[in-house]
Amino acid sequence: MKKIFNYITIGVLGLSVSACQKDFIDLTPTAQFTDAVYFKKAADFKAYATAFYGRLQGWSFSNMDNSSDLSANSNGNGFDIGYGTIAVGSTNWDYSGIRSCNTLLEKASTYTNPGEISQYVGEAYFFRAYTYFGLLKTFGGVPIVTTVMDVNSPDLFAKRNSRYQVVAQILTDLDEAIAKLPIEQNLTATDKGRASKWAAKALKAQVLLHEATWEKYVGQTPDGDGTSKGAGTAGYEAANVNKYLTDAVAQCQDIMNNGGYELWNKNADSKMANLSSWYLFNLEDAGSNPGGYDKTSNKEFILYQTYDYTYKQSRINISWTSWQLYPSRKFLDMAVCTDGLPPTKSPLFLGYHTADSEFQNRDRRLLNYLYGSMTAPTSVTLDFGSLGSSGYGNSKYAVYGYGSRRIDLTESANWPIIRLAEIYLIYAEALIELNGNITDAQLDASINKLRDRGGVARLTNALAGTNGLDMKEEIRRERAVELYREGKRFDDLKRWGILEASLNTSRLGRVVGDASYATPFKDASGQPTSLYKATTYVWGEEVVQTPKGMLKSVVVSSSVNHSVAAKHYLYPIPLSQIILNKNLLQNPGYN
Repeated sequence: MKKIFNYITIGVLGLSVSACQKDFIDLTPTAQFTDAVYFKKAADFKAYATAFYGRLQGWSFSNMDNSSDLSANSNGNGFDIGYGTIAVGSTNWDYSGIRSCNTLLEKASTYTNPGEISQYVGEAYFFRAYTYFGLLKTFGGVPIVTTVMDVNSPDLFAKRNSRYQVVAQILTDLDEAIAKLPIEQNLTATDKGRASKWAAKALKAQVLLHEATWEKYVGQTPDGDGTSKGAGTAGYEAANVNKYLTDAVAQCQDIMNNGGYELWNKNADSKMANLSSWYLFNLEDAGSNPGGYDKTSNKEFILYQTYDYTYKQSRINISWTSWQLYPSRKFLDMAVCTDGLPPTKSPLFLGYHTADSEFQNRDRRLLNYLYGSMTAPTSVTLDFGSLGSSGYGNSKYAVYGYGSRRIDLTESANWPIIRLAEIYLIYAEALIELNGNITDAQLDASINKLRDRGGVARLTNALAGTNGLDMKEEIRRERAVELYREGKRFDDLKRWGILEASLNTSRLGRVVGDASYATPFKDASGQPTSLYKATTYVWGEEVVQTPKGMLKSVVVSSSVNHSVAAKHYLYPIPLSQIILNKNLLQNPGYN
């Protein structure tokens, strides 16, 4: 995959474009690249499209849901949305990627042999859709630009298109991409990591579910009237909710049945010690896990940012920082027990009387993501540590052999953007939203495969009915646990319409107990032990509902700090753009 990420920067058509060194070794010197000599052969289109991949989401702590309801600490990221402190003037947007896609599409329209460049045209449509989806989730309706503009283009001063028009454009582009991109099975070894037909279908399923549930649970309030505020509601059709859900199911089924993907489950290998859900996220070469598996064994990632120890390291201190990404009390209580029941319902849940009681008889994902890492320092796993710690240690993304095999900044696992696990989750959620029910066979074809890897009993209608479980909420629970810290949580809270309710509560850590409910963090006289120092928590303790009743937990961030409101479902339109284009109206709630 080094052809994709080992690149140089060249000037083409007035843009800054990244392209492969290998592809450009024998070309005319870069100073001579002009419209007259470029885009004349298929290799030019491929090299130009290669630059698009640098815009994929990659390793960044801003992608890890910090400050969400499932994260007890902010790590300096996510604070604005997690606490409701989004300020007008704090945002910006970037249309350069869309311009690059439009440039390729314009040049492709006059190319003499379209079949030679079909894949790269498909990539342009894919990345234009990918970029617009990011803008949609952030700002709602935005201006749609599908041509290469110059300084005199009237579109520079156009009004915002509505979210419904943007979604329609995204879906149109993805249909074009699906028609032109090759299937994963036909990508050569050197092209692995480029977008496939299945990746386009996966992104389309993601878009369809997001928009259907947004329209169902959030509605049109964030749209504004399009006259004095917001982007308006042009193009809205109530029938699209079920239409989108139906299509999401169909896209997922095609991927599940024909994509050739499979969950990366190596738990049958005794050397892997049931830690597949940990090693998956730090998978590099054969030395990245005790089973000797490398990236070629991973058929779960559908769309991902590619990294390599030699050519493209992460350049962020993933391992050490990952251990400091403390989870919240809420996340700990979400993972089910081995009988498939949430801890509030399961007789297997052992409570909090010892340091590891609540980890017993639980989903392996909980153990893999938080407690299963044998490489994490003990003090991080069990110690409350400094101000802000929840008393839990995160291990997801931390590497195997940290300090010897890999040191900070050199970790080089691929970053998952969409993986098969999410397709299973989209499929199940779209079905329950569409029909109000889901069959056991459909559960077995999707999220029960995730439960199998997690070592817990399968979710069935009988299990839900007997124990008074809401199936939709259980599917949402599965999504929260499986996709922990993969950059999905804030968008999920928004599209379910529960952003304020979820983020305005305190972020809590471990249960610390008192004289009536002893825990190992206080001695027999009720005094704090070395593991728990109450004085390091400025917000003290809070009595909250736990699976074992009302108990005290440490408060990492008090609810008094949080002021998330309805306006925060969207970010404010960048003031810098409003200054340039007076026709852009601000989103509702922002002055």
